[in-house]
Amino acid sequence: MYKTIFNKRRSIRFTQFVNKGYALFSCLGKEVIVGTLSVASLTYAKAEGISTDVTKLDSAHFNEKEYVLDEVNVTGSRAPLTQRQQARMVTVLSREDIQAAPVQSVNDLLKRIVGVDVRQRGPIGAQTDVTIRGGNHEQITFLLNGINIGDPQTAHNVADFPVDISEIERIEVLEGPAGSVYGTASMLGAINIVTRPKRLPSLSVYAETGSFGYVRSGGRINAVSGKWNHQLSASFTRSDGYNRNKAGGLNTDFRAEKAFYQGNYTDDDVLVSWHAGLSNKDFGSSTNYSAKYDDQFEHTFKTYTAVQGETKRGVIKWKPAVYWNHNYDRFELFRGRPGSYPFNYHRTDCYGINLNSYFDWTLGRTAFGAELRNEDLVSTNLGTPLSHPKHVSGTDNVMYKVGVNRTNLQFILEHNLLIGGLTMSAGLVAVKNSWAEMHMKVYPSVNASYRFGDAWKLYASYNTSLRMPSITELFYSVGGHKADPNLKPEELSAVELGMKYAKHGLSGSLSGFYNHYTNLIDWIDDGEKDAGGAVVWKSVNFGTIDAWGTEMALNADFRQLLPTQKLLKTLGISYCFIQQHHKEFAGIHSLYALEYLKNKVVGNLQLNLWKRLDLGVDYRFQHRMGSYKDPAGKLHRYGSYGILDAKLSWNAPKWNVYLAGNNLLDRDYVDVGNVKQPGVWIVAGARFDVEL
Repeated sequence: MYKTIFNKRRSIRFTQFVNKGYALFSCLGKEVIVGTLSVASLTYAKAEGISTDVTKLDSAHFNEKEYVLDEVNVTGSRAPLTQRQQARMVTVLSREDIQAAPVQSVNDLLKRIVGVDVRQRGPIGAQTDVTIRGGNHEQITFLLNGINIGDPQTAHNVADFPVDISEIERIEVLEGPAGSVYGTASMLGAINIVTRPKRLPSLSVYAETGSFGYVRSGGRINAVSGKWNHQLSASFTRSDGYNRNKAGGLNTDFRAEKAFYQGNYTDDDVLVSWHAGLSNKDFGSSTNYSAKYDDQFEHTFKTYTAVQGETKRGVIKWKPAVYWNHNYDRFELFRGRPGSYPFNYHRTDCYGINLNSYFDWTLGRTAFGAELRNEDLVSTNLGTPLSHPKHVSGTDNVMYKVGVNRTNLQFILEHNLLIGGLTMSAGLVAVKNSWAEMHMKVYPSVNASYRFGDAWKLYASYNTSLRMPSITELFYSVGGHKADPNLKPEELSAVELGMKYAKHGLSGSLSGFYNHYTNLIDWIDDGEKDAGGAVVWKSVNFGTIDAWGTEMALNADFRQLLPTQKLLKTLGISYCFIQQHHKEFAGIHSLYALEYLKNKVVGNLQLNLWKRLDLGVDYRFQHRMGSYKDPAGKLHRYGSYGILDAKLSWNAPKWNVYLAGNNLLDRDYVDVGNVKQPGVWIVAGARFDVEL
């Protein structure tokens, strides 16, 4: 005889939630307790990248512990605040966004954010300059799990990430000066790439192939044992490239290997996490840095290691971190021919230690922290003479003869006051750099937001920051360049006002911003020629530039708006406008400062065509200001172009197959002068996931 058995179960407590419109209980923004379950009345709860099927949990699990769905802690302040409480707006690409995107690299993902300018010198992550709101690539900070991975030599290769896109949990973009959050290197903003080990033992593999001899494959394995979690991944990518030099040889070919290990330990008192990764790339650089030579080549090798901790108890919460980033690169003006022109070799080691903390008291939440970062570079052509030259590994007689060593010390203080729907945040960062015996300077910030009702938020901010010159800007005086070792740090003050709405699957935002730059650093052509009659590019403090702009976005989740229909999933459109005011002197051509995106439109549509068959369509239109000269000296304006990408995928629970197309309209365009981008690019692939 069948007999129903009722097992006693403890309450399931959900303490944190993703602030997405479609997340369970997101509108409450507080602790929620689901009562005793004698039947599977709660079948599904969704948080950012997390699915919990209660029917698969046996009674023993319920008797042993509570289950907590972690909120995505988007970093918009030094002290941890929920996304509802943040006084600054942070744009987030979620795991769902990443999986649906028709892209092959992190660099391509960033193109989906309307305030971000991605200037590629090649696809699949070959070499990319990334900036925010009209600045240049040196003015933002890239972080990996909150650790600064910037390269003081140059930001041209900072996007050599050791992680594959399949490993990324989310990408956070904080627009505007972020000194009080991420340090003074983030003068115009910061991009934080967040990875997280899987919570259950699992294995995944994937492979894809496509146009121009493109192949990418990789895998991930995860092991969980009690309080310990370990995850290891690796990937390989190659392509023949889409272009050839005048001699008929490949000059945009690409090859890369990546490996990444991450882990964590957690108990009732502490959370300790760590990562170690490497990126090894070889790619043809075509005319990336000089239009006169079409057979350039570059090799980069980078490693990243970090250990972070966080205390869970006590009046003061401590979050220390230590890290070491190692960067090596070799640039060949004439590929494989050091006799025609000597190769450039650089090796950089960045060591850092952070100590962050916060505590709550009657008047709110206060955070304070400090960071000590040492940047050491040895080079064949960047820096001042070394007292003891060093041998370049892998060469016979090449020596590092010059270099730079500088130390950056900064202290950060921030206080957050929360009263009802009001959040007030004020902070300052004090910074001192050993380069040029810089005195300590203080940069303040004030941010505020007010939530009224359950859908609207108004916010305002005033932030200031600075940026130290890169070592390339200080010392690169070869190959038609003339650097100034006495450059002053750039400084920026920024004001932003905005509003945001989110309710029942519909969200939108509107903001206006104003940026005031002083001592802006740029490379300029003022008409000076070298002995051979070629242009000499000089690094200078360009002067003062004012920029203002507006951003707006509208997103609809039809799974909430129209739950009975099955075709439409999501629709989003966003627009950014920027206008610079500057005095452009006659006869001066700017290389970076005046080449900004005046207009950018981003649209995306996600459809469910049939059962598990999904179609995603992305469109991007942009109009760039500025100009460039071709090898004959003729001046060209950048103008406008629009790019259409799409991805068709069958998404089963444990596997998916897909077909993606980039630049489906086959547009001819350049992001950087004289560096042609590829036409139609088709990719097909598959992925398999197994729980162990």
